[in-house]
Formats: sequence, structure tokens, C-alpha cells
Amino acid sequence: MNVTPPGPAPWRAIAAGASASFVGIGLARFAYTPLLPELINAHWFSPSAVAYLGAANLAGYLLGALAARRVARRLGDRRALRWMMVLATVGLLACSVPVSVVWFFGWRLVSGVAGGVIMVRVAGAVLPHLRGERRGLAGGAIFAGLGLGIAASGTLVPLLLTAGLSSTWFGLAALCALLTALSWSGWPTPRAAAASGAPSRAGESARSPRMTLLLAQYALISMGLVPAMSFLADFVSRGLGRGSGSGSMVWIVYGLGALVGPTFYGFLGDRLGFARALLLITLVQTGALTALAFAYGLSEVAVLSVVIGSFPPGVVPVVLGRVHELVPARVEEQSAAWGRATVAGALSLAVSAYLYSYVFDLTGQNHRVLFLIGGGALVLALLTGLAARFVRSAGERGAHATTPEPVTTAG
Repeated sequence: MNVTPPGPAPWRAIAAGASASFVGIGLARFAYTPLLPELINAHWFSPSAVAYLGAANLAGYLLGALAARRVARRLGDRRALRWMMVLATVGLLACSVPVSVVWFFGWRLVSGVAGGVIMVRVAGAVLPHLRGERRGLAGGAIFAGLGLGIAASGTLVPLLLTAGLSSTWFGLAALCALLTALSWSGWPTPRAAAASGAPSRAGESARSPRMTLLLAQYALISMGLVPAMSFLADFVSRGLGRGSGSGSMVWIVYGLGALVGPTFYGFLGDRLGFARALLLITLVQTGALTALAFAYGLSEVAVLSVVIGSFPPGVVPVVLGRVHELVPARVEEQSAAWGRATVAGALSLAVSAYLYSYVFDLTGQNHRVLFLIGGGALVLALLTGLAARFVRSAGERGAHATTPEPVTTAG
């Protein structure tokens, strides 16, 4: 039996994972939203170019998710995650100089690639090295970086903007460089036990009907995320006529919800099972987004924003936990299944962003129509999740009777 030297403490591994999701996705993606008006006002780029550049990160995210397994095979998870954090940091630093649209697009694309690789590989690099059964909570802690990035985009970016646009990009890069350095030695050391779980444990193929339904469910959920994620601040400031100050305030409230979403939803997954937790939180989000379409008071919108804000980062550990329930075998098989889920979500985000922009122009910039479409997508996600439950009850009774409760194997 091979003996591997002990790795870093579990809390350091979780902190490294949270830092990676904060750098590669939290800041690299969400910090761009509050910078949009300033990029136009400072005459760095035209409004049409800014919208075009906004799609670059999502396109890169999709490319990164598609390439993640190949990158990990070549470098190993530990090195891949380290260097993707470095790449995202360099991308932010490069954006501090407005050389040209092509320059900016290229670096936004690169930062998106880094985020896609991180999203696919970070859980598999950390969770198999943690003991105990609360991996939903641990997964939530890892992806809390996404929520922290949303919160930081509403609080840190406005503060940095007082020093100028270039200084803001530089400050974001400096923060990412600090987190990259602090987390450098926190990643677990790969070991043989982590690479091979319990192959005798009953599970499903990563391409089984229930996995296919989960991918469809996640794609529909991702479609439902886009309206509030992209248009909430504009809805308050222009749609309700409350001004940019109120729009920024509601975005900060949205960020507060994003802070608690991953750990709280991960805890729900541990307590209820991830399939039930996913149905429950999707049901709550369907009601909240539909209610937002009929909301007029600022306080009402603020309360709904907390609930809705918890969903984009919070649904990630729940879907990840569900993948591990469906594929409780080798860690690499789980990573492959999670990679496909990430690609499904990334593709849906990218396509939906253009779809909603088209509908927004077609309806005379009617935010409420977008929220209703998003609510409809979540209803379809609920129906898909219920269909997956029916598939389980119809096709799994014999196997389920002899299979222990599926949990992620520890390694």
C-alpha cells in the first residue's frame, strides 16, 4: 500500500477552493457588471462594444469548461487550479490598459477560460480529501467564492472607482494575486486513494437518463438565473425610476443573499438529500422571480433580491451534490459528469444572455417580461426534476434495496 504524506489541513483545502472560485468566477465575471457604465463614461469603449465585451467572459467560460479535463490531465488538478488563478489575475491586470477592443476581448475571454476550468475541477480537487458526510456544506463553502464575488462587485468596485478605472482593474488584480499566493500551498496533494473510489458501489452511468434530465434541469435553471443577474439593478434604477443609487443598493442586497446561498443550500442538501433540496430551492426561486415581475415597492424588491441573489451561487453545490449522488463511483467519473453539467449551464447562460437582450429590445425594454420568462424556465426545471424522480421510482427499486445511501466517496 502506498503511503502519501499528509496534505494541508481540511480548512486550508476548502479555503483554497473558495479562493479559486472567488478569483476565477466571482471577480473575473461579476466585477464587470458595475464597471459597465464607467467603461462607457470614461470613453474606453462604445456602448455596443461594451455589450460585446461582456459576452467574451461567458464564451471563455464555456471554452474552459469544455477543455477542463484535458487541462487537468496535462497539468494535474493542483497545478491547473494554481495556474488558472494566475491566468485570471493576469487577465484583470491586462484590462487596466485600454489598448483596443481586440486586446480587451482577448483578456476577458482568457479570464473566462480560467473560470471554466476552475468551476469544473475545483470540487474534485478538494472534496475527495475531506472526511465525514457533510460534503454539501463543504461544497457550499468552496463555491461561496462566487457569492463573495457578487457581493464584492457591489461594494468593493464602487470604492475602487474613486481612484479611477485603471486603478480599479489594478486593485482587483492585486486582490486576486494575494489570494492566489495565500492559497498556493493549500491544495491537497493528489493520492491514489482519491483517484479511485469504490467501484463496487452501485451507481449510474454519467450518461444515464437521470443524468441527462439533471443536465436539462441545470440548463433551465441557468436560463432562469439570467434576468435578475443581468437586469436587476437596471430594473430598479430605470424600470422603477428610483435612480442609480437605489439600483446599486439593491445589487448590494442581492450580493448579501449570494454570500449565504452556497453554504445554506449545501446544508439543505446534506439534510434533505440533493434531489429534494434542488426541487425545493427551485420552487422558492420560481415564486420569488415571478413575484419580482409584479413588484413596485423598493422594500419589496429588496427582500426578493436577497432570496433571488442566493440562487446563482447557491444552486452550484446542490447540483454538484446531486451529480455525486447519481455517480457515486470513481472521482474522475464524478468530475466528468460535473464537467458536462457545467458545460450545460455555461451554454445556457451564453445563449440566454443573447435571447434576453433580444426580447428586451423587442418589448421596449420591459424588465417584467424578462422576469416572467425566467420564471417560466424555472417551472420547466421543476417539471424536469419531478420527471427525474419518477424515473428513479420506476427503474431503481431493485438496485435501491441493496445499495447504501449514495454519498461522495472519501478516498
